[in-house]
Amino acid sequence: MHAEKSYRPWSPDQSELFPPSPREWLPEKHLVYFLLDLAEAVDAQEDALYGKGHLGDELPDELARRVTRLAKIKEAMAKLEAEAAATKAREKRERLEQAKAESDKAAPAAKSKADAKCRNAQKEAPTAERRAEEKARQVGRRPPDLTPRALTELPSHQVPADAKGKPTPKAQRNFTDPESCIMKQGTDYVQAYNCQAGVDASSQVIVAQAVTNQPPDVEHLAPIVEQVEHLCGAVPVKLSADSGYFSQENAAYCHDKGLDAYIATGRAKHGEQVSSPCGRPAKNLDAKGRMRRKLLTKQGRTIYARRKAVVEPVFGQIKEARGFRRFLLRGIEKVRAEWSLICTTHNLLKLFRHLIHLSRAIPLAATA
Repeated sequence: MHAEKSYRPWSPDQSELFPPSPREWLPEKHLVYFLLDLAEAVDAQEDALYGKGHLGDELPDELARRVTRLAKIKEAMAKLEAEAAATKAREKRERLEQAKAESDKAAPAAKSKADAKCRNAQKEAPTAERRAEEKARQVGRRPPDLTPRALTELPSHQVPADAKGKPTPKAQRNFTDPESCIMKQGTDYVQAYNCQAGVDASSQVIVAQAVTNQPPDVEHLAPIVEQVEHLCGAVPVKLSADSGYFSQENAAYCHDKGLDAYIATGRAKHGEQVSSPCGRPAKNLDAKGRMRRKLLTKQGRTIYARRKAVVEPVFGQIKEARGFRRFLLRGIEKVRAEWSLICTTHNLLKLFRHLIHLSRAIPLAATA
C-alpha cells in the first residue's frame, strides 16, 4: 500500500527554511504563543528574585571567591577538629571508667596490671578533655558534653579521630547542612539523616519515632523501645527488627525488659530452605546463637515474616504513596520536627480511613 508523503515540497528558489516570524505560519491561538508568554513571565520572576542574568543556582558569596572560599574551608576544618577532639576525649573518658571497673573487680593476681591500666587512663583522659575544651573555645562553642552515652539514649554522629584526637582523612563536613551525615543507600551514598519508626502490628500506626545523624541502626533499638513504653504506658509484648539492630547489648536489654524480641542475626539468601531446630538448645550458645535458633522455629519465622506487613509498608506509604523522599529543612532539630509531622499525618490518615471503614461496616438506623 502506497503511503502519502508527509513532508512539504521543497523549492531550490526558497531562501529561508521557515518564514521570518512564527505569526506568519501559525494560527492566532496556537499553543506556542502561550508557551512564549509563559517563558517571558518566568524570566521576569527570576530576574526579580535573583537579578538580571542570574538563575539562583550561583555559589554563595562566601564560596564564590577564592579568598572567602578558603576562609570558609578553614572555618569548617576548625569545627571538624573540635568535634574530633571531643570524640577522642569521650573515648578516653569511657576507657577510664572501664579501667576503674576492671580494677575494682580484678582478682589479686591481676590487680597490679589492672591498676597500672587505670593509672595510665587517668593521665590520658584529662589531657584529651583539656584539648577538647580548647578546640571548642576556638570555634566559639561551649565545652563539649563528655558523658558516655547510655544505651537508652539516642546516638549522635561522632567525627572519626586518630590517636592524637585529629580528624581522620575520612572525616567530612557538609557546607549546606553540617549536622547531616553521609549514609549508604543501597549501592550509593547520600547526605542524609537516619529516620526511625516503631510501628504497631495491628494497625500500622507509628507509636514511636526519632531522627539522628548516626548511620547504624543498632544504637536506636533501646531508645525506640523506651519511647514506646513512655508513650503507650507499657513495654511491647513482642518486637521484630532486621539484622541491623542486633547486638549482644540489645539482646540483653530486651531480655532484661521482659520483651519477646525477634531480631535477625544475618541476611538469609533468597530462596534458601531452612529447617526448624529440634530438641533443647545447647547450653553453650551465646546471645546471637540463641536468637538465630529462635528465629528458625516455626513461631519465630511466622512472627518475623509479619515485618513485611507491618513496618515496611509504612515507609513505602510515606515514600511512594505520599511522595516524601527528602527533607525540606536543614539542621537536626528542624528535621526532627519535620519527621514528627510526617509521622503524625500518617497516623491521622490511618485513623481517618479506619473511621470510614467503620461507618461503612455499621449501618445507621433510619429516623422518621
